[in-house]
Amino acid sequence: MARSPIRTYLDSGVLITAYNGAPELKELALRVLEDPNRIFLCSPFVHLETTPKALFNRRRSEHRFYHLYFRRAAMTNDLKRILGHGFREAARAGVGPMDSLHLAAAHLLNADEFITTEKPTKSIYRSSLVKVVYLFD
Repeated sequence: MARSPIRTYLDSGVLITAYNGAPELKELALRVLEDPNRIFLCSPFVHLETTPKALFNRRRSEHRFYHLYFRRAAMTNDLKRILGHGFREAARAGVGPMDSLHLAAAHLLNADEFITTEKPTKSIYRSSLVKVVYLFD
């Protein structure tokens, strides 16, 4: 019996690591990206945290790497709902502002998991909106 695809929201750090991380860390991130049993989910915030810097610095291959990811990821652009859920999560769980927006987007996209490079001691793990997974575990 086939497994259901894992609806996966990747934090910006995972994409940055997949492109430019130390070899052993890069391998872990690429393994997630190459998993055929995943549906990738995204928000404009991940796009903003990755792509403009590659463009500004004229790093074409890095930009192409991100572009290919964003073409295949399902994205929510409902900023009003993301901001509302993010605000409530930041107030409820003390999650940092940007992380609360990522978590809200993941929640609105019905993510099964949110993969991050944030260490397990960070406030993002207090969220109950979506299961948070540390990439390096």
